[in-house]
Amino acid sequence: MAAGIALYFACAFWGFALHGKGTPLPLDPPKKLVVEGPYRVVRNPMYWGVGSVVLGEAAVFQSVMLAELAAVLAVGVIVFVLLVEEPTLRRKFGAEYEEYCRRVPRWLPRLNRRG
Repeated sequence: MAAGIALYFACAFWGFALHGKGTPLPLDPPKKLVVEGPYRVVRNPMYWGVGSVVLGEAAVFQSVMLAELAAVLAVGVIVFVLLVEEPTLRRKFGAEYEEYCRRVPRWLPRLNRRG
């Protein structure tokens, strides 16, 4: 859970606020495409952070309901990313985002750094 919280705040503060000049909130999204830090490894690290916290809570509290909530959240995030977030980023950042998508995987980090 601690690693998930740290990852979330690294993405939100270091990534979005310092490098992207914005916030995770739709009212003030980053003005620059964030491709540094955790975003060099996977395109959606913030969701990994949130998911890690929820799954950690499910383990600590031995809660099937929280594990099920994590699964529902995962499906919701996948749909949101595919239908809303990625098209928005393509419109906003164009070729820069397309190149980023070619270099960095959406969900699962590559084990070899050459791809």
